[in-house]
Amino acid sequence: MKVLVVGGGGREHAVCAALCKSPRVSELHAAPGNGGISSIAQIHDVSATDICGMVKLAEQIKADYVFVTPDDPLIMGMVDALEAKGFKTFGPSKNAALIEGSKAFAKAFMEQHNIPTARHKTFSCADDALNYIESENVFPVVIKYDGPALGKGVVVAADLAQAKAAVNSMLVDKKFGDSIIVVEECLSGPEVTVLAFTDGKTVKPMPSSTDHKRAFDHDEGPNTGGMGVISPSPFYTPEMADCVMRDIIKPTIEGLRAVGRKFKGCLYFGLMLTDEGPKVIEYNCRFGDPETQTVLPLLETDLLDIMEAVHEERLHELDIVFKDSCAACVVMASGGYPGAYEVGFPISGLDEDFGVSTTVYHAGTKLENATQSATGGSPAVTGGGRVLGITAIGDSLPCAIKAAYQAVGKISFKNSHYRKDIGEKALLCVKH
Repeated sequence: MKVLVVGGGGREHAVCAALCKSPRVSELHAAPGNGGISSIAQIHDVSATDICGMVKLAEQIKADYVFVTPDDPLIMGMVDALEAKGFKTFGPSKNAALIEGSKAFAKAFMEQHNIPTARHKTFSCADDALNYIESENVFPVVIKYDGPALGKGVVVAADLAQAKAAVNSMLVDKKFGDSIIVVEECLSGPEVTVLAFTDGKTVKPMPSSTDHKRAFDHDEGPNTGGMGVISPSPFYTPEMADCVMRDIIKPTIEGLRAVGRKFKGCLYFGLMLTDEGPKVIEYNCRFGDPETQTVLPLLETDLLDIMEAVHEERLHELDIVFKDSCAACVVMASGGYPGAYEVGFPISGLDEDFGVSTTVYHAGTKLENATQSATGGSPAVTGGGRVLGITAIGDSLPCAIKAAYQAVGKISFKNSHYRKDIGEKALLCVKH
């Protein structure tokens, strides 16, 4: 089969790598792809948000399946457009993707279906939001932009001054565009992500994971799209998994179907394991990044088989198997990320022998011209904020984390930045 993967980040590289393992994939295409994806798939210069262009590309290559990976095209309705032209597609429809497209909708949905989440209120007026925050006078407080913002639309304000800055940035300066915000209590506890395959009726969770969203060690600095992940999370016990399935995952899938928003694809559950029990921080309508780079390498079942079972609503017939191993992913980012950063720096060390248990996923990379390759240098240069995701698999979390950092030590580019403490809290949990 000919498969087209939409997107060009580290998550898409991991999806392409998983699809490469399928003996049934005869041709693999990606748009727009990146420097790493180009080594395993034919890449096409079509933007991930160009719906018309992507439909034309699918027609041109006669795609049998299209895997729409990023949030923006899903929220915009790319799956609907492709399905209307007869293409089998992995990913939710536009009306189901609203679960991520609007945090206000997601909060109202959770209230309606008694799904545990943080106390919250929604605002479109900055003065009203600030009056509420001042009257509550509880800090830290979380301010969330309603729509997608590349992982940067959430601010945890430690005091009133930070809260005012966040509210004014989103509602007065319109940093992310016209919209509304959600102000909610700051939950505390271990944070866990659970990705789940679903065909709208059956749901099959993947191994749990824990992302590290803050830019710097010890969870300091601004939120990013994610600086590293470990899987499985030692905080997510079998008893906790049963509770989450009963109180959160099943009610979400059944609730979406009940309100006419049947969800087919991968649904992301961002959870906080509080003293009062697990609560939903957020939903995403797709694979997370860099969670995908950590969880998919553990998948043993053919990803194309899963895509077909989801599309044909027969996921209940399929046994999905993951390795009984641990994985860790460390993100190497451009200096300055998630703020301003420079690109175009050559990346060295990518041709090192990292061993069979370690994979380097390209995120923000592009290929330099052939001249550089001819001189013996790496043809890949930095092209984004998060540049690479280095994933290692091990028999234990300490082994996986150690192997990932050993590989990171072999790679370099100007102004590179990465956290040195990925999995540190998890290791402390294991020891105690």
